[in-house]
Amino acid sequence: MNYFVLGLFILTYVFLIWGKLHKLWVVGVAAGILIFTRTISLPEAFSFVNWNVMTLFVGMLVLADLFIDSQVPAYFAQKLASKAKTIVFAMLFICVLTSLISAFVENVATVLIIAPIAISLAKNLKIKAAPFLIAIAICSNLQGTATLVGDPPSMILGSYAKLSFNDFFWFHGHPGIFFAVQAGALASFIVLYFIFRHYKASVGQIEIVKVKTWRPTILIVLLILALATSSVIAPDAPLLSGMITLVFALIGFLSQVVRVGHRAISDLIKPLDWSTTLFLLFIFIIVGSLTPAGVIDKITYLMKSITGDNIFLTYTLIMWVSVLLSAFIDNVPYILMMLPVAGGLAVYLGVSPYLFYFSLLIGASVGGNITPIGASANIVSVGLAQKKAGEKISFKEFVKMGLPYTLAAVSAAWLVGWFFWRNLV
Repeated sequence: MNYFVLGLFILTYVFLIWGKLHKLWVVGVAAGILIFTRTISLPEAFSFVNWNVMTLFVGMLVLADLFIDSQVPAYFAQKLASKAKTIVFAMLFICVLTSLISAFVENVATVLIIAPIAISLAKNLKIKAAPFLIAIAICSNLQGTATLVGDPPSMILGSYAKLSFNDFFWFHGHPGIFFAVQAGALASFIVLYFIFRHYKASVGQIEIVKVKTWRPTILIVLLILALATSSVIAPDAPLLSGMITLVFALIGFLSQVVRVGHRAISDLIKPLDWSTTLFLLFIFIIVGSLTPAGVIDKITYLMKSITGDNIFLTYTLIMWVSVLLSAFIDNVPYILMMLPVAGGLAVYLGVSPYLFYFSLLIGASVGGNITPIGASANIVSVGLAQKKAGEKISFKEFVKMGLPYTLAAVSAAWLVGWFFWRNLV
C-alpha cells in the first residue's frame, strides 16, 4: 500500500473538516502534489475524472440558475403557502415543493430558490425564519438522493454503477432508490409536523410574484423525458446523460440570450457554482489515486473482518457508518472512495453490489442532515439565515431538528431498502 497517497488523502480530509481554508484550494493543492511528485501521471489524472458526472453537473447548474431566475418556483411556493390555513401547513407545503424541486435540481440551488420565500413568510408572520430554513435544507438533501440528476453523489453512483435515469425508479424488477427515499420522506415529514405543530396561527394574505418565463420549467420537464427515453434506447452509452443535459442547458442559455439580450451571457455564467465544479474535478483525481495505491483493498479487508459473512450486517454497517461520517465530512469524496469498497464486499459475499451501492448512497447523502456542516445546502441555509434574516443558527439548534429527521428518514429507508433489494441479482 502506498502510504504517501493515504497520508495525503487523510491530510486533505483534515483540512476540509477544519474548514479554515477554502475547500477548492485544499483539493487543488492535493491533486497538484499527486501530479507534480509523479505519484500519478497527467493521463491517469484525466482518466480518474468521471466526465459524464462533470457534464451532467454543469448542465444542471445552468438549468437551475435559469429556473431560479424565471420566478416559477417562487410562484408555486407562494401559491402553496397561500392555500394553507395555518403556518405549520404552509411550511409543510413549502417543504413538499422543496422536495419535488431537489429531486431534479441540485440541493444548493434548491435552497437558494426556496429560502427567500421562507424568510419573507417568516417576516410577514413575525416569527423566526431559522426553523424553516433548516427544514428546507434537510428536505433538499433527502430528495436529492432520489434521482440521477438530484445531487452529485447520485450522479457519481449512476456513472460508476452504470445506472440509467429509469434505474433510480425501477431496477431489475424491484423498486429503485426513489421509493426507499420516499419511505424515508414520509417518516421524516411526521417528525417535521411535530416540530412545527405549535405554529397554529393563520397565514393571512400572501403576495404572489409574477412569473417571468416558463421556458426553463419546460426545458427541465423535457430533459427528464429525454433522460428517461435515453435510458431505454441507449442504456449503456457512458456519456449520454451528460451530453443530453448539456444540450438542454445550451438551449436554455440561448433562449435567455434571445429573451434579455447579450448581457444574459455574463449574468448567467458568473453566478454559476464554478467552485463546486472544480472541487468535483479535483476530488475525482485524489480519490482515483487510492485504488492503484492499494488503499481501497485495505479498507475492504477491514470491513470484511468486522461483518464476516453476514449480508444484512454488511448492508446495515455501510448505511449507518455512512450516516455517522457524513454528518461531519463531505459526502462526495466519501462516496467516491467507498463505492469500490462496497463492490469488493459484494464480490466477497456473492451478492449484488447494488444492494450495498444503494445503502451507501442513502447513508452518505442523508447523514449530512445531522449537522450544519454536513452538507453544502446546510452551510448555505445557515449563511442565509444570518445574512438575510439576521438570525444565527447554532450547531445545537440545527442538530435538534436534523438528528430526529435523519434518524426517521434513514430508519425507514434502511428497512424498506432491505425489503426491496435483498434479492437483487
